[in-house]
Amino acid sequence: MFESLFEALQMSFMQRALAATLAMSLLCPVMGLFLVLRRSSMTGDALSHSSLAGAAAALALGVNPVVGTFVFTAVCGLMIEALRSVFRHYGDLVLTIVQALSVGIALTLITMGLVKGNAESFLFGSILTISQTDLWCIRAITAAALLWVGFGLSTLTVIAFDEDSARAAGVKTRRWSYAFSLLTASAVAAAIPMVGVLVLSSMIALPAATALQLKVGFKRTLIAAIVISIIDAFLGLIFAYLLDAAPGGVTALASVAVLLLVLICRAAIRRFRHDCAAAAAVKKSTEIV
Repeated sequence: MFESLFEALQMSFMQRALAATLAMSLLCPVMGLFLVLRRSSMTGDALSHSSLAGAAAALALGVNPVVGTFVFTAVCGLMIEALRSVFRHYGDLVLTIVQALSVGIALTLITMGLVKGNAESFLFGSILTISQTDLWCIRAITAAALLWVGFGLSTLTVIAFDEDSARAAGVKTRRWSYAFSLLTASAVAAAIPMVGVLVLSSMIALPAATALQLKVGFKRTLIAAIVISIIDAFLGLIFAYLLDAAPGGVTALASVAVLLLVLICRAAIRRFRHDCAAAAAVKKSTEIV
């Protein structure tokens, strides 16, 4: 079994999949952490549905699907921010509107037979769909997004924790929110060929949720989220190959398993510390007597 895996790693399609997985693992948890802190984790789910429409439109026009995914998802991200000013007290309704538009476009194009390719592969993700052109597009999108995050990290952090205070301090939160939507779109475009539409939100939110359980401060949490995302993605990719399953589903299961492991370890450590403290208190009281 492991011999076949080693042989597969020598193949070009598997090497492209590993490179795309690394890019996805670097970008998705960064955006996911900011989305979780802003209590907007479902935005990733809405944009993942938008990516299917972008991929279907790109295949219908004969354009690279990664590029089409990024463009359409970026438009939908900007639409979400614009509609939030209209439906200020109904944030969930905005996501429903965008999802309805995206799914409607995708289903219409696919059922009309206009799509020149296998759009369904974007539902579940596939290591076989990563071409060399796709890989270069994913690398370029990831590099540009990470550079922009590094440039505006302090501002994004302030907005994520308290947008009202950031606005009162003179930060142009509206402009940064639009830019953040473009960054989220880039994360979706980087991840969609590998993990697919149905479980993409897990790759964005779960590594951040796992890292937040460590309670080690913002910067360390960001680093931990990236490390956890890399572990989840590579475990998912390897076991997907060994089990002959879609990488998206296996990656989602790996993410949940790692989260549960962290929660169990955290509970065990907390119980151990409580028992140690209780034993020390009993020993101290005995010495006093």
